[in-house]
Amino acid sequence: MRTILAVETSCDETAAAIVNSDKQVLAHKILSQTEHKKRGGVIPEIASRAHMEHLGGIIKGAIEKSNLNFCDLDAIAATSGPGLIGGLIVGTMMAKAIAHAAQKPFIAVNHLEAHVLVIRLLYEVKFPFLVLLISGGHCQFLIAQNVGKYIKLGETLDDSLGEAFDKVAKMLGLSYPGGPLVERLAKKGDGTRFKLPRAMVKRSGCDFSFSGIKTAVRNLVQELKMSEQDVCDVCASFQECVSDILLDRVKNAVAMAASLNIKINDFVITGGVAANNFLREKLKKHINLNILSPPNHLCTDNAIMVGWAGIERLEKNYIDPLNFAPRPKWELVEPLTAKLGGE
Repeated sequence: MRTILAVETSCDETAAAIVNSDKQVLAHKILSQTEHKKRGGVIPEIASRAHMEHLGGIIKGAIEKSNLNFCDLDAIAATSGPGLIGGLIVGTMMAKAIAHAAQKPFIAVNHLEAHVLVIRLLYEVKFPFLVLLISGGHCQFLIAQNVGKYIKLGETLDDSLGEAFDKVAKMLGLSYPGGPLVERLAKKGDGTRFKLPRAMVKRSGCDFSFSGIKTAVRNLVQELKMSEQDVCDVCASFQECVSDILLDRVKNAVAMAASLNIKINDFVITGGVAANNFLREKLKKHINLNILSPPNHLCTDNAIMVGWAGIERLEKNYIDPLNFAPRPKWELVEPLTAKLGGE
């Protein structure tokens, strides 16, 4: 059995977890930075300073809860990209310092891979499987072939879906983060009242575009007096629009996987927006695959997923040097065209 201490500081959550290869979470400590709410979004400098202030105590708390010492660990892992560079530096440098002092291997975890692999901590999901990764910073389809081996089928051409939720919420006068509030108000709304643009629908491929939806919502806000019911109806119409886009793109992704002669049984929806129950249920009704999602607390950023990704990489002896530099942009894979030799 192998045990890892993992650190997550890629955005506005400061977290540490201790996870082992028997799929046990021995400890998880997380602090969400609430100070960003009044500013309507994450301020990178404030986020990195908060990580510096709290990370030491978070790690100490995780170690104490696990009843382990640093010498009992087999490796130290940290989210080293993609994300806000200030936070990545704080977490990566802390993890490397502990690894050096305890003479343990260091593992640089790609944040996207952590989102993808966490499902294997929870279920017996075998490679290959299809992934829809939807979060505040990313929106893409992947085929997970193995640890460290992925094919990208498509991605957003502009905003991520999480970003679209947050910007629509801001236009409607809702607080940050906007996704949970939009979902809550949508339950009181009429999703058929406003016809928002379904960008890319009925086109080939698996790419997304969400910028047109934001423009349409902005126009509605300017035209209407925005009563409480208006806000609820816009939220519901926005969710209906997004779900139609996702469903269309998922069908294309399944077809693309088949065209590559890759047999897919499991479809994993992960990332922060995967916590949206309306979107998950819409896809489950129409897609004939075994659809899985992590529980909500493992959809959003956390150190448990970083720890499990670290375990998976450690099992394959994927160890990183202590001079590994954090990467604010870190592609998990090359585009599909590169995989197919430019075809």
